[in-house]
Amino acid sequence: MVDHIADLQSRLMDAWSLESSSLWRADIPARGQCNPTALVVHDLLGGELLKTTTLQGFHFYNRIEGRRLDFTASQFSGPPDYQDLPATRDEIMAGTSNAQYEALRARLGMKQDQG
Repeated sequence: MVDHIADLQSRLMDAWSLESSSLWRADIPARGQCNPTALVVHDLLGGELLKTTTLQGFHFYNRIEGRRLDFTASQFSGPPDYQDLPATRDEIMAGTSNAQYEALRARLGMKQDQG
């Protein structure tokens, strides 16, 4: 699983753009990407959707096979104080747009979401 996760992290970093988050910056590519990333990782790997409170609002990430995976943690100066609160797809989608979510899926080579 470790090699697969490292590969996915690299693919995500290459896929993040202004199309997947209006907060994206070249010097902080994970900035603003937590919503679409958590959803896409859930699409790919299943698991649980989680959130934690930060000064900027909720931060979303995943838990797969009991392991917390926060692919966008690099947007912070240090790791957040993880609360591992349950999150839903609907609340994560409320903080992004379908276009941003689909842009990330497309840049990762995933087919358009049918759900």
